[in-house]
Order: sequence, then structure tokens, then C-alpha cells
Amino acid sequence: MSLSVLTHVLQDKDLEIPSTAALKLAESLLPHFEKDNSHVQLLSIQLFSKVLELGVEEKENPLMTVVSQSLLPLFLRWHHEDVQVAEASREALLCATRFLRRRDLQEPLRKKRRMKFAESLLLQDESRAAEHLRWALPHLRSPQRPLREAAVRFLGVAGVLMMGQKEELQVLSQALQALREDESPSSMNSWIQMKFERRSEELRLSPGPDVPVPASFDDFQFPSKMGPPAEQKGPAAAPGTALAAHS
Repeated sequence: MSLSVLTHVLQDKDLEIPSTAALKLAESLLPHFEKDNSHVQLLSIQLFSKVLELGVEEKENPLMTVVSQSLLPLFLRWHHEDVQVAEASREALLCATRFLRRRDLQEPLRKKRRMKFAESLLLQDESRAAEHLRWALPHLRSPQRPLREAAVRFLGVAGVLMMGQKEELQVLSQALQALREDESPSSMNSWIQMKFERRSEELRLSPGPDVPVPASFDDFQFPSKMGPPAEQKGPAAAPGTALAAHS
């Protein structure tokens, strides 16, 4: 009810929200993206977009950090089984990337290239790959298969970028534990498990810090015959992305 009332109040296009109020609203809305109720998710995501549209522009806007934190949750909600939630998430991502002036992320959003968006998001700041990977782990337990599958793909991309980082082995171990909890793992899940296990073994056997690192995403391509499971009817990854499952 509160979300509905706030959404109604913010319909005034001439309204401007001071940055301090916008920050408090945005911070309060983020946890609601994860709620089990899809209607609550929809309202919170739509309201988040409205807050970004009406927020007062400042050079050092305190909203920047919160908006950056929203990108991964919104990306995963973009795979939601509820079409309204999925589209609202894409619209919110467009608002967020405009707010952050991330033109590199806007093109895959407009073209609806999900995994290209994920790669661009991670490539912008490889040092945060481990942090992003940890944020994605809880979504492997989602009751929605398309969302779990998106989280698995995201883990694969993050795993490549994390190679050579100090905490790589620790984060890979956490990811493997989460991946193994899936009672009906997809072929993609199993394939990434295999890659992560092999990489973990390399790290454990390495006499020093210099463990070979793939030169590019191409070294982590899915086999050409691998595709999503037959029962998976969610949107396929965009052709040409590193972790796309090619048919």
C-alpha cells in the first residue's frame, strides 16, 4: 500500500526530489527487489525508476553508489518469469544507466542483449568481479529457473574476470558450493562447475601466484552444441557474447 501511495504522489512531473530524500527512498526500495511477491517487486522497481527521473541533478550526487548497486539486482529481475517485472527492470536499468552516464550499457539494453549487458557491466570494473559474484550467489536459490540460469551465466563471466585476483580461490569455493546446491542443475550449471573446479585445482597446485590466466572471454566459451535445457523457455543469451549458449 505504501508503494502504491508513493507511486501516486510521484506522478507529478514538475516535482523534484532533493538528493537526500531520493537517497533514502532508493536505499529503502532496493531490498524490495528481492521480495517473493512479484507485485511488490514491480511497484518497488517502478518507483525506483521514478525516483531517478525526479531526483535533483548534482555533480557529486550521493545516489550514485546506490544506483550502481541496483544494476545487478535489476539485471537478474530482467529475467523474471513475470513479463511486467522483467520489462519494468529493463526500463529501470535504462533510467539507472542514464543517471550514471553509462552509454556502454545503454546499447545492449535497447537491443535487449542481456549477456552483452552483463559483460559490459563487469568489464567496466574488473576489480569488483568478486564482489559482483558474491552478490549473484543468493540468486542461485531462486525458485525461478530463468533467474537461476541468469545468475549462473553471470557467475561464469565474473569467474573469468576474477582470474589472478588475490581472493579468487576463496570466491570460487563459495560459488562451487552454491552451484552444487541446485537439485536439478542445467547443462550450463554443470559446465561452469567443471570450469571452476579445474581452475580451483590449478590454484591449489600452483607453486606461486603466477597461474595462467585466459587472454580473453573467448577462452571460456561454451561448447558449440550446448544449449539451455529443453524445459527452459526463457530468452536466450545474445549471439556473440562470451557465455552465450549457442544452438
